Amino acid sequence: MMAAQFPLDLTEELERTLPSYQLLIPSPVMFELEKIKKRSKGKNKIAASIALKIAKSPPFKLKEVELLKGEMVDDALLRISRVLCTNDRELRNRARERGISVVYLRQRRYLAVDGHLNI
Repeated sequence: MMAAQFPLDLTEELERTLPSYQLLIPSPVMFELEKIKKRSKGKNKIAASIALKIAKSPPFKLKEVELLKGEMVDDALLRISRVLCTNDRELRNRARERGISVVYLRQRRYLAVDGHLNI
């Protein structure tokens, strides 16, 4: 939802930061955004709507991911990711502990990478 919350062309920044990577949106993330859009009002509803619109357009591709029994979305992301784009501090820390590279928004203007990327 950061694309709607900050003055940043997220797609352009991701393509610049991750030029040789496919940009995949796991299906549980899409379900979470739909849930936020339905249950929220105001800025959060608008941000979720914009995030969904961006996620459904190129260069992003939907990746079907099944949640394991009792698994939360964040756990699934950690299970399937080699590089993870998130601004969620707790998720970033858990990813770093597992050796997953993390792309995150820095100073509300550009993306930064924590970890090593194979470009």
